Amino acid sequence: MLLRILICFTAFFSQIVYSQEIPPIQNYSPADYRAENQNWSISQDDDKIMYVANNKGLLEFNGADWTLYPSPNESIMRSVKVVEDRIYSGSYMEFGYWTKDRFGIPRYTSIASTMERPPLEDEEFWGILDFKDWILFQSLKRIYIYNTKTGAVSTIDAENTLYRMFQLGNEVFYQENGKGVFKIDNGKAIPIFDEEVLRTDEIINIFKVGDNLIFVTKQNGFFEAANGIVKKFQTDLDKRFSGMSVYSAERLVDGTYAIGTISDGLIILNAEGELLNHINQLNGLRNNTVLSVFEDSDNNIWLGLDNGLSYLNVKSPIRIYNDNKGVVGSTYAAVLHDGRLYLGTNQGLFYRAIGNDSEFNFIKGTEGQVWSLKEINGTLFCGHHSGTFIVEGQNAIKIAGVQGTWKINQVPAKPNLLLQGNYDGLYVLENREGQWQMRNKLEGFANSARHFELLDNQILVNHEYQGVFILNVDDALTKVNSVSMDTDIRGSDSGIIKFKDAVFYAYKNGILKYQPSSSSFIKDTTLSRVYDPEDYVSGKMTVDKEGNLWIFSNSSINIVTNGTLADTLLINKVSISENVRNDIIGYENVASMEKAGTYLLGTTTGYMLLDINGFKKNDFSVQLGKVANSSRRSLKWEYIDKELDEPFKSDRNHFRLSFFTPKYRRYFTPTYQYQLEGIYDTWSEWSENSIATFENLPFGEYTFRVRAKIGNTISSNTAAYSFKIARPWYLSNTMIFGYVLACIFGSYLIHQAYKRHYHKRQLKLIEKNKHEMELAKAQNEKEIIKIKNEQLQEEFRSKSNELAASTLSIIRKNELLSKVKEQLIANIEDRNSIKPIIRIIDKNITQNDDWEMFMEAFNNADRKFLKKLKKEHPNLSPNDVRLCAYLRLNLSSKEIAPLLNISVRSVEIKRYRLRKKMGLLHDDNLVDYIMQL
Repeated sequence: MLLRILICFTAFFSQIVYSQEIPPIQNYSPADYRAENQNWSISQDDDKIMYVANNKGLLEFNGADWTLYPSPNESIMRSVKVVEDRIYSGSYMEFGYWTKDRFGIPRYTSIASTMERPPLEDEEFWGILDFKDWILFQSLKRIYIYNTKTGAVSTIDAENTLYRMFQLGNEVFYQENGKGVFKIDNGKAIPIFDEEVLRTDEIINIFKVGDNLIFVTKQNGFFEAANGIVKKFQTDLDKRFSGMSVYSAERLVDGTYAIGTISDGLIILNAEGELLNHINQLNGLRNNTVLSVFEDSDNNIWLGLDNGLSYLNVKSPIRIYNDNKGVVGSTYAAVLHDGRLYLGTNQGLFYRAIGNDSEFNFIKGTEGQVWSLKEINGTLFCGHHSGTFIVEGQNAIKIAGVQGTWKINQVPAKPNLLLQGNYDGLYVLENREGQWQMRNKLEGFANSARHFELLDNQILVNHEYQGVFILNVDDALTKVNSVSMDTDIRGSDSGIIKFKDAVFYAYKNGILKYQPSSSSFIKDTTLSRVYDPEDYVSGKMTVDKEGNLWIFSNSSINIVTNGTLADTLLINKVSISENVRNDIIGYENVASMEKAGTYLLGTTTGYMLLDINGFKKNDFSVQLGKVANSSRRSLKWEYIDKELDEPFKSDRNHFRLSFFTPKYRRYFTPTYQYQLEGIYDTWSEWSENSIATFENLPFGEYTFRVRAKIGNTISSNTAAYSFKIARPWYLSNTMIFGYVLACIFGSYLIHQAYKRHYHKRQLKLIEKNKHEMELAKAQNEKEIIKIKNEQLQEEFRSKSNELAASTLSIIRKNELLSKVKEQLIANIEDRNSIKPIIRIIDKNITQNDDWEMFMEAFNNADRKFLKKLKKEHPNLSPNDVRLCAYLRLNLSSKEIAPLLNISVRSVEIKRYRLRKKMGLLHDDNLVDYIMQL
């Protein structure tokens, strides 16, 4: 029986859990912040930086990066409190404060070590309060009061366990187990309340509401003290969470209560104690044990968990319903009708009463895919995979069994007719005697009609893969008279919608408007501004009940409304990206809710509620974090003082700069853009990266600038940091002066070297010219000798010619005289009469004058020959020499015979004898031998 009760209670509790619309939650695991699981206390400084007391030490979070500073004695840090520029913390046997050094790094100063009275054995410090000039540290046995002006420490001791201390305005209270509630007045404890529940049950927190005090206890819920009387304050903790154990609690700025439990997560109650939200591990929280609750300056609720950290954007205009059980599924359609919220999902049709946190109920008979929900003249129609239904309360009545009803539209001017698009074409529904039923299929068209719109006597059907069909139908809606198709516009996830009596088509390249006169589409310049091809995600468009057009892009939702002028359109951009929306691409759907400006968007795991009026522009700033520097050799990063105005050494030219925006919004992550003036003057691309690194920067002056963007809003400021890198030693003024001197001296040396070089070159050139002149002179002399030789040779040839001519003349003369002599002898019988003539002829033939003249000419022509001939052959007779001279002239025996006045035969004999005198061999040629001498 007890088990059944427990099961029923669990089922009831699960309904509460799974049916809530909760604010956005951001969870951080120990792996995210790189520390241990448990987080005991949370605080925030004036720069909105968060500090967390973790088992490992002090955690710092600036919205971009987590940093851990280990506790001084490596113990668990139980408490943290930021007061002005100090971060007070308490841990095991130690308490003190952290202050940031010139590098922005918290450094710890111990207070416990300066006390005259040491901490108690095994003492841990669980709470910290700031009260005027004092900081109070609370352990389980003692309260230490630290004077921030004098540094003095006083104590308040307790006999029993001291659970917690509380600050209410200008008063400080604490609870001692078994004794009740005390107030500290001038350093002394004064008992205030001693009611049994306040003595025996641990008080988690005390809040002052008007003149009354509200006590939140661990086991017994809320109590109220009015006029000194303590009584039970009934809340939903008692009604719905009986037996729940509370561990932490805070009263928020708006008067609501945030209750952290040991095993049931976070409970949020309004000022009257009514349940607003119950958030636990089943519906989004990281862990069910909430060790600490803190409200930051932006009204976010931070939770220190037994395993991790979370924060809730309770003031966010977004609320989430996640179907964690997987019962409802992905929402394809939603509508408010007759006091109920209906959800059409991939698993069927569900409903629940408006304003009720109960679980969604399934409508029987609607198992499977729901494609559309539409209220027409008070009747709710459901387009389903299995057909068409009319929904009445908790029931769904099928009125058409044609499979795959995509969409249902009312036919203008014909209230009794409806047109629906199905998997295989278009169908007409008719209201007969108050009953809707299928009338006919539109003949002549059999394509899927997921997206269609009616315009006068035309029906435009968008087919994602084929294009847009333009159907001209008859007045009775029975058949299609003609079909035309625009195939130039088509694309996956494209859409078509009727808005302001015009039909619009959306696809990757923009939004087009239909022109009935030409049956064509033209680009709408106004609506096409909502996205570019890179930002395109889906052409699905929808019109809400107020007549606003919703267009979805990758980076935002665009809501188109009427402007102040009749023909103008205003585009309100809501910066919720597609990955945040988690919607079903191509099946995006919107439903108007009861509260004006609130809309439901279907998602893959349930739905999201948007309060459009809550998306207001909030100013925020970007801050420069730590700046680190290193050299090119070591690459060991060292933090630097941002206020330092001295130049960095030239070899320390690596810089790493962190920046952050302490804006904690779950679905609006800051992005950053930076520039480094002096080398990279253009802004970088927007990025979530919060660190910029620059390496090997040349010497010079630089200014780093960074700005942030959340959604479409840019930070109100631009953070900047200027620094200078000194010139390297080899470019210092001294070195430059040295370089100038070296250049002057070097120029002088070079000038002298060049001077010597050119002098030597000139000498060499002179020597070369002299040598060339000598060579030219020698060459000229050689040429002169050659010319003289040529002249001698020419003279020799001339002499030879003269000799030859002389010799030839002698030969002819002797031949002539011989012939004359022969003719005289032969023709004149009187020999005596011719004897004188013959003697004259013989004398002329034999006289030596011709020979002497010949020898003189021969000696002039070839003097060396005769000398050499006489040297080689001294035994030759004058006749032999004479024969040799004739042979030297290459005369034949026949030509020589007249010269010697002998016969040819005698010449041959002389030649033979000459050969022997010369000792020539038989094969040796006499003429050749003489010619070679």
